[in-house]
Amino acid sequence: MKAAKYYANNRELWDNWAEINYQTREYDVEGFLKGRRALYPIELKALGNVKGKSLLHLQCHFGLDTLSWARLGARATGVDFSDKAIGMARGLNDRLGLGAEFIQADIYQLPKKLHKKFDIVFTSYGVLCWLYDLDKWGKVISGFLKKGGTFFISEFHPFMILFDEEYQKISYPYFRGKKPIEEICRGSYADRKSKFVHKSYEWPYPLSDVVNALIKNGLRIERMEEYPFTVWNYYRGMKKGKDGYWRLNNQKNTIPLMFSIKAVKE
Repeated sequence: MKAAKYYANNRELWDNWAEINYQTREYDVEGFLKGRRALYPIELKALGNVKGKSLLHLQCHFGLDTLSWARLGARATGVDFSDKAIGMARGLNDRLGLGAEFIQADIYQLPKKLHKKFDIVFTSYGVLCWLYDLDKWGKVISGFLKKGGTFFISEFHPFMILFDEEYQKISYPYFRGKKPIEEICRGSYADRKSKFVHKSYEWPYPLSDVVNALIKNGLRIERMEEYPFTVWNYYRGMKKGKDGYWRLNNQKNTIPLMFSIKAVKE
């Protein structure tokens, strides 16, 4: 199966997930409309004051993070390959009057649809496993950044996603193979009780591949961090702290659960 067929399947998956996730307590869209910020301290601290800056958000889902950056004064553009998600994002933007722009596009095809340079390119949480070519991804990022512009990613650590949901055994590869991992998704990650069932095709991402894709495309790594907590209830039995992050129950600082990279285009 070619990449285009994998992507067509995954787009259908994410169209359905958008409709499911929009209604969930995890995303709390109504709370967001009333002023709740969707961003986490990690990305807020890393990017600082974004007022007046142009910001491109890749794989934005239905736009809560994009719109949060817009609330902070950024001239924000969100991109996602799901038609349903982009339609929802535009609807939220219209309701809030934030002036953000949303574009439906596969990341690899985005240069054909968007012809701007940005101060910041941003992406986060659950994005890399849907990309079949990280070198190409790095090229797209570099192409949209102004000279001296900043790229920032906060993402689930590849070590974390080796294990099954019970954190009992290694169930997935660390290194990329010739074919993606085929899974049967039951429900959504935000609503596991949903009756929706669909296949997914996902690609593992060694940390070295992520770093090298950025370096290869002219980005200088300023800082990289690893964290013993996550923004999502990934394993069964995790506990949410007062800071809003999830940690393994009875295990402190045992494995990396997330990482972040801040890089600058030279």
